[in-house]
Amino acid sequence: MAKAKTVFVCSSCGYESAKWLGKCPACNEWNTFYEEKVTKEVDAFGKTAKAKVTKPTQLNHVEGREEVRTKTGIEELDRVLGGGLVKGSLVLLGGEPGIGKSTLILQICDKIKGEGKVLYVSGEESAEQIKLRADRLKINNDDILFLGETNIDNIASQIAEINPKLVIIDSIQTMYSEEITSSAGTVSQVREITARIMKICKEKAITTIIIGHVTKEGNIAGPRVLEHMVDTVLYLEGERYFSYRVLRSVKNRFGSTNEVGMFEMQGEGMVEIANPSSILISERQDNPSGSVIVASIEGTRPLLIELQALTTETICSLPRRTGNGLDYNRLTVLMAVLEKKAYLPLGRQDVYLNVVSGIKLIEPAVDLGIILAVASSYKNIPIPKDLVAIGEVGLTGEIRAVNLIEKRLKEVEKLGFKQCIIPENNKKLLKDTFKLDIIGVRNIGEVMKLLK
Repeated sequence: MAKAKTVFVCSSCGYESAKWLGKCPACNEWNTFYEEKVTKEVDAFGKTAKAKVTKPTQLNHVEGREEVRTKTGIEELDRVLGGGLVKGSLVLLGGEPGIGKSTLILQICDKIKGEGKVLYVSGEESAEQIKLRADRLKINNDDILFLGETNIDNIASQIAEINPKLVIIDSIQTMYSEEITSSAGTVSQVREITARIMKICKEKAITTIIIGHVTKEGNIAGPRVLEHMVDTVLYLEGERYFSYRVLRSVKNRFGSTNEVGMFEMQGEGMVEIANPSSILISERQDNPSGSVIVASIEGTRPLLIELQALTTETICSLPRRTGNGLDYNRLTVLMAVLEKKAYLPLGRQDVYLNVVSGIKLIEPAVDLGIILAVASSYKNIPIPKDLVAIGEVGLTGEIRAVNLIEKRLKEVEKLGFKQCIIPENNKKLLKDTFKLDIIGVRNIGEVMKLLK
């Protein structure tokens, strides 16, 4: 016998409430609550059925097993995963529509040819659509099995029957369970489906990749608990009108986090970029004002990327601040520091910044590059083409030290640059000798003197 009750669930974090709330007390989001019916199994006496009781196990008596990894054949992906797909792991791959998630997944299915059966479960595309994409990518693997299904019970029975090496779920938001009365994609459905899939893959040691959609804010749609349940969370990033893609690891129980891999979307699929720095700066023009090269660390990899700035007198009452690939709040802070400490009158200037190739830069070590690019554009003074800027800028105008400075400098030297501006505190602690002309700076005033 089933007993139903009504609850209100936050679509952002999964918080449950007995009544509708305008603001979620857990995640502080507004207007995210929706009504949902929850069914509980009860016996003839009206009591809720009890779950099976499990007993604790002494940890010292548990037999530890080494991770068994399967190489995907895609080196950039293996790099992000920490060496390959771990047997029995649950991987969540998120990204915007059209970014290349399904393309990358099909390439993985082809690369592990000979390792075992692959079950591709899709709730969005038909077998014909998947076949057309596979033909375009020149994929020919007889071990790939397609299942057009959204019912988790039917999916579970097919997994038990086939016992595949790898399972693909595309996407988690389309799957549903008949035990949950709400529609597919709701918080309860996503949570229940993920729990079922996780139980299956752990019990049978089947590697499973789940594809998830993202919201307009860039987060995976559904409850945040989804990212906590899986072993690895990967994000495929990039601008729709650029061909470059960044695969970023934000969670990995079997390797380092915040690791990145670089790809380029081409007609034959996702092509690896072994040396991304040389690609990202290859189209830079000779000595234009407002252009500078910065050295950013993405995961454990140093990347040299071109930053461009443009300043122009505003025609509006409030000047515009636009940063493509940069955090807007960080940009406004740096503009305020430039006005206060470098005496640049940017209050009547629109400032536009762009990270070439559509890559997003989040670390503070690019602050010095932003400062130099904006000042260069405003003064119309070109920055030497062979110069790289590295450093964090504080609110008082000081240039603060950054981590992994020697790794950044080695990448700068390898690509043939001659000069590098770094924080003075970093310069004092350098152990290796470089052929570079290393310029140490303490504050914005010293940086501005270089633009003469």
